[in-house]
Amino acid sequence: MTPLNRPTVHDLLQRPALAVGVFMFSALTAVLLAALMALAAPADANARTRRSVEHNADGSTTAHTGVARSGANGAVLRGRTATTDGQGNASVTSRGVAVGAQGGMAVRQGSTTRNADGSASRTGTVSAQNAQGNLQSSGAATRNADGTVTQARSTTATSAAPGNSVQAQSSYSKDSGLSRSATCYDASGTAMACPTRP
Repeated sequence: MTPLNRPTVHDLLQRPALAVGVFMFSALTAVLLAALMALAAPADANARTRRSVEHNADGSTTAHTGVARSGANGAVLRGRTATTDGQGNASVTSRGVAVGAQGGMAVRQGSTTRNADGSASRTGTVSAQNAQGNLQSSGAATRNADGTVTQARSTTATSAAPGNSVQAQSSYSKDSGLSRSATCYDASGTAMACPTRP
């Protein structure tokens, strides 16, 4: 079964970063690096993991995993719940929050469902902010039982100074192919030309 494409940091930043300028790449990168550094914090950092599995009489299973980690570089909280019904259907929900030592924050949540007939769907949101700006992105993808895939994502990125922003949309379907668009605005909300790649 071909997995649904999962949005990556590169996917989220590719066009918005170009449109608003380098600030957004550095902003989200700084936050995510803080999260990664927190995850890789020394052994003496505070860390806690909790797991539980529930086996039900009807054959379904629910598994919960929670991770909390903190150190000199920041803190990360993650949670995941996976459910199966014993008939080939399954779902996973996940949540994560990362806070950097400099005050940046990133929040992610997503949900994936897989059905016994081969169909699947995924939704997810990401938001990040620090002193340089903020970003919000949400998307969804579906795969029908025949393998047909459709995807859509909307992203808004705003700089703290001078306050310019970009709203970007992308979508994909078998019939229409890949479509992308972006609109840039100045601090007053007036549409402006988006910067081009250097």
